[in-house]
Amino acid sequence: MSNPAQMQRVAIIGGGPAGLMAAEVIATAHADVSVTVFDRMPSPARKLLMAGRGGLNITHSEPAERFRGRYGTASGWMAAHLDTFPASALVAWCEALGQPTFTGSSGRVFPKAMKASPLLRAWLARLTDLGVRLVPRAQWTGWNADGALTFLDGTTVTADATVLALGGASWPRLGADGSWTALLPGIAITPLQPANCGFTVAWSAPFRDRHAGAPLKRIALSFAGRTVRGEAMITAAGIEGGAVYALSALLREAINRDGCARLQIDLRPDLTAEAVDDLLAESRRGASLSNFLRKRINLPPVAIGLVQEALHAGDSATPLATLIKAVPIQLLAPSGLERAISTAGGIALDELDNRLMLKHRPGVFVAGEMLDWEAPTGGYLLQGCMATGVVAGRGVVKWLQSRTSD
Repeated sequence: MSNPAQMQRVAIIGGGPAGLMAAEVIATAHADVSVTVFDRMPSPARKLLMAGRGGLNITHSEPAERFRGRYGTASGWMAAHLDTFPASALVAWCEALGQPTFTGSSGRVFPKAMKASPLLRAWLARLTDLGVRLVPRAQWTGWNADGALTFLDGTTVTADATVLALGGASWPRLGADGSWTALLPGIAITPLQPANCGFTVAWSAPFRDRHAGAPLKRIALSFAGRTVRGEAMITAAGIEGGAVYALSALLREAINRDGCARLQIDLRPDLTAEAVDDLLAESRRGASLSNFLRKRINLPPVAIGLVQEALHAGDSATPLATLIKAVPIQLLAPSGLERAISTAGGIALDELDNRLMLKHRPGVFVAGEMLDWEAPTGGYLLQGCMATGVVAGRGVVKWLQSRTSD
């Protein structure tokens, strides 16, 4: 048995997927290391549990090269981390916890239980067996003059290595609010912004009152040369939903640059523009526009409302068929971080070595959404968090080994 006083101590700050994965990697590789996870909330991984309410999408089955490309401008440096812990490894890890998986028709991978809670229970039990200790209601506040970690309740902790995995700033009520940015002076941090988010639109009062909460199904959204098929939802403040989230990075950056973004919605992507034009060629014969569009091309009320919004906003000279195939929506701003699924921005790549250790704070590693990357929904977010958790955990193991051998 090792002498507890001589054991090296690792502190994990943040009990989400990235932090828990780092803890597992370290505890599995190093039996003589004391690993403690500190989380500000009463229980860990609350955002994971929230994500699992509609079916926990753990990763995606598409080819690795396409998978890596989902990380946008971070694809280059994220590729090495994703290769360290690819989708196949995440699936094997999940099944080793007694949670078999299946691949849906879209290529997304889910636990058969379709929930996060059984997976999380099995994971926490494994971590307990490995000797990992979880400390809830522990809000990290930085370091003191002696280099010890400090917490809101006055506790201090001296660690031989630390993993910061405090998440981004989306859904702050679940624990990750981005306040950690103030605790890292001198570290370059790209401003945190909403990702996989909805957008605000200045709807007319009649449209908003009638259609807020209405789904837009079987549509295609286009912006900046990219088209995404899927669904969306009209809200009182704007528009959100899976198809919108897929374009959110492009839309957000356009708004940052130009002040607004003009999204186009194809309300009948199953029909060509010529087919729509032919269907609308018949005279209306006194029928209202709503009835005409409903009968001729089977548009639902919310889609008809969008066409009417465009006509009232000044597009009356645009042919109806053109509007139906590309009705314009002016987006004014991303929805707030409190409703975004994930966060863009974070600690800049230049601040880290290839083990995800801060260059200016040796022994301090970073994982998960604290890093400057973003990805769409579809399993890529969780995969990115888990992969960087593995890399940071392995980095800690090598760091501790180097200190022992010195």
